[in-house]
Amino acid sequence: MTKGILGVVAGLAVWVALVSIGGLMIRLSWPAYARVEAAMAFTLPMLIARLSISAVATLGAGLVTAVIAPRSMRALLMTGALLLAAFIPVHIGLWDKFPVWYHLTFLLSLVPLTYLSGTVAAGGRTVAGESVRRATG
Repeated sequence: MTKGILGVVAGLAVWVALVSIGGLMIRLSWPAYARVEAAMAFTLPMLIARLSISAVATLGAGLVTAVIAPRSMRALLMTGALLLAAFIPVHIGLWDKFPVWYHLTFLLSLVPLTYLSGTVAAGGRTVAGESVRRATG
């Protein structure tokens, strides 16, 4: 297995693990959340908490991908793109359960957050080894 593929697989596994742990923590620490979870009748703070867990998991996925494949922009983008591809059908099925802003925030953050955390973890290096700071500054 190449480093890029291993990085993508590890990044996706970390995303699942972090979301699972975050979900368990929120259910155990917030009884009102646990009561409405099955019906998906979340309040605004609950929706924000769910998005926050997802954001942390997405940042973690990018970080792990970049640690394993530090110079692979393709691996970072693939990790985010696979998350997006996996969740578009899920969110289409849940479209009427959540506000549009929730779906868009979740879906549109997957690729950029993965890329951002991976780029930071790689010290601003891209595939070509150029510094992002040098290219933008």
